[in-house]
This record gives sequence, structure tokens and C-alpha cells, in this order.
Amino acid sequence: MTNSPDRAGAHVVGAYIDAVDRAGCLERIFGWAQRHESRYACLCNVHSVVTARRDPAFRRAIGDADLAVPDGAPVAWRLRALGFAGQSRVSGPDLMWSCCARAEAECVPVFLVGGGPETLRRLSAHLANEFPRLEVAGCYAPPFRPLTAEEDRQLTTAIVDSGAGIVFVALGCPKQEQWMAEHRGRIPAVMIGLGAAFDFHAGTIRRAPTWMQDAGLEWLHRLLSEPRRLWRRYLVTNTLFCAYLLAEMLGGRRAAGQG
Repeated sequence: MTNSPDRAGAHVVGAYIDAVDRAGCLERIFGWAQRHESRYACLCNVHSVVTARRDPAFRRAIGDADLAVPDGAPVAWRLRALGFAGQSRVSGPDLMWSCCARAEAECVPVFLVGGGPETLRRLSAHLANEFPRLEVAGCYAPPFRPLTAEEDRQLTTAIVDSGAGIVFVALGCPKQEQWMAEHRGRIPAVMIGLGAAFDFHAGTIRRAPTWMQDAGLEWLHRLLSEPRRLWRRYLVTNTLFCAYLLAEMLGGRRAAGQG
């Protein structure tokens, strides 16, 4: 998918990332959604690109995406350094909210996949309050284990039968990206992997202040909020990102010098 002539972007550490802003994302997403095309979009942060570097299967899932955008500020900064001046971060929670507003205006039904029952209950109530004309065509809280073939078939059928044009997928990385890749061609809708966006909008996890988001420190806020669960992930992935990025930059300079 990265060879598509209408895409511009670059490889960041381990993944091809599109150089596109939120408005551009919305135009592509809703063009596909209105035509009920089976597509998927990945929101990529430092954890995503490092995982892509280390896991070939996940790298294929990102590389085959119809859209892969810089959710993490460092990923957006790297795109700027690679020639895409002014590239901004495309935050998953913010993109979801913009999609809901436009889906309400354009009468595009949405489907929610991910989160626990309480998260989905609170999220659905919040969406109904903020977007009273938005059609939430269905929601599904998966069990804490892989779905059986029959469960997956039932979920796929429910989404197809719902008529949803957009499917918000919040299963966490790398599960959501792999799920979307496996279901492209089976679900006639745009699937968007959103990570923790359901929890943020449901109020079950507190989001970082805007200044921390703008400074690329949202990961620090999450680490301080859930240190036991996240310390290893951020210690490893942030260190590897810096190492991979340095190697990438030094390799580019050597190639330029030899040229």
C-alpha cells in the first residue's frame, strides 16, 4: 500500500508513515466510508514504530495499511526532519472525536470494538450526549483472550449487518492493527485503530494536559498514571527508538557523504 501514487510520507525507524494532517485524514476516511470501501488506518506512536522494527508481522500490518499517521509527537518530528515541514501530530482521541462530529453530520453509522463493558457503557453515553444524531450502530467488548473462529464470525457479521461506515477499534497495539489487517476485505467499512481513545473519552483513564501532549510527553503522563503496567514498555521502547533513530540518521549521513 505504501507505493500508492496519492500518498506522501517516509519510513520512520520501522514503519512507513503518511505525511498528512487531521483534515487530510478525515477527507480520505470519509471518502472511503461513504463508498463502504474496506480500508484500515493505523495511528502510529513510538511504541508502534519500534514494534514494527522488531516484529516482521506487525511491520507488514502497518505497511499494508491504507493510512498510517503520526500519533506520537516524536514520529511527527521525524517526518518534519525528513522534509515534511509543519507535519503535526494526529492524535487518535482527537481524530476519533473529529470523525464522530463529521459522521453525525454526514449520517455515517459507526461501530465500536474494544474496551470493557463499563468503558463502552460510559463511552456510548458520552457520545449520545455530545453527538445526539450520531448513529452508533453497535458495540462489542471482547473477552481477555483470543476470539474463537465462531466468535470472530459473529462479530464480523454483526458489523457488516449494522451498515457501519466506520469501525473504531480499540484493542491496543499490536492486536488492533493485526485484527484490522485480517478483516480488510471482510468488513465493508473503514477500520481505525485508536489504542486508549475509548478509555480517554469514557473518562476511565485521565488524559495528559495539552501542554504535555504538545511537548511530546503524553507517554510520561501515562507512565506516571500506570507505572506498574507501563514502566517496562516505555523504558524499552523509548530507549530503542532513540537508538534506532540515531542509527538511521548516521546511516543517512554516511550515504550522503558517499554520494
